[in-house]
Amino acid sequence: MTDAPLPNIETRFCAYAEKLSAALGHADGVEPFLADCTGLLLPVERTSVEPMAAQLAPGQVSAKHQSLHHVVAKAAWRDAAVMRAVRDDVLPKMQSLGPILAWIAADPGFPQKGKHSVGVARQYGGQLGKPDNCHAQ
Repeated sequence: MTDAPLPNIETRFCAYAEKLSAALGHADGVEPFLADCTGLLLPVERTSVEPMAAQLAPGQVSAKHQSLHHVVAKAAWRDAAVMRAVRDDVLPKMQSLGPILAWIAADPGFPQKGKHSVGVARQYGGQLGKPDNCHAQ
């Protein structure tokens, strides 16, 4: 096994995020949604909107912060529509490998320092092995 990057990973990520952004229902939310998806993958200690904004737009931190905050806290997109877009993209790829015989549910939560981010609550965190502030995906 090598540590080589996946082929076309940036192009594939952008295409996937754009598919999901179509489920938002309004074009003005696409850029902030894509920025939020990108920000969550950045190698920063905290994935709250301010550190993400500083990494994504160092010269316009305040404006990027406001944009990211709006998409996660105030935008009127429907979770069910985005989850349906995920399912519609992922399920055919899974089924192309053969019939689905079982689902394995892994703990998707990851530790968070703050408690004010979307989805963060005191809950069991598999990485920690105990209840603490975690973000559930």
